[in-house]
Amino acid sequence: MHKMVFTTALLMGFAGLSPLAKAQSSDIGAHLYMDYCAACHGESGKGDGDMANLMTIAPPNLTLLAKNNDGVFPMLKVIHIIDGRTGMRAHGGPMPVFGKAFMSTEPGPANPYGSILESRGRVMSVAYYLETIQAE
Repeated sequence: MHKMVFTTALLMGFAGLSPLAKAQSSDIGAHLYMDYCAACHGESGKGDGDMANLMTIAPPNLTLLAKNNDGVFPMLKVIHIIDGRTGMRAHGGPMPVFGKAFMSTEPGPANPYGSILESRGRVMSVAYYLETIQAE
């Protein structure tokens, strides 16, 4: 329950960001997407990455997320898939969980929440980027 409240608060905080802050988040998300997601989902997000033909379950076309959800980008669902809370299956096993991959390697007593917040910020940045590549 605590995680859901925190995620909701985080989403509300991002929703109130200025357009410039959202653009910066999307730019960061684009770089993260290219580093972590494009190999499977393709540079354009259409599921045609270099690794796609090696997978037993084809990666979805990420540009159709809003279209397949009555025209509304499913932000919370996307966040849960990226950070691993949904148990999404791919290539015969779980999709890589990027919530942990995005955590800082230097957590410590002076910054006990920094690693978690950094990870969630990166997940949000990728989700905001995905929102920008939705097909009309």
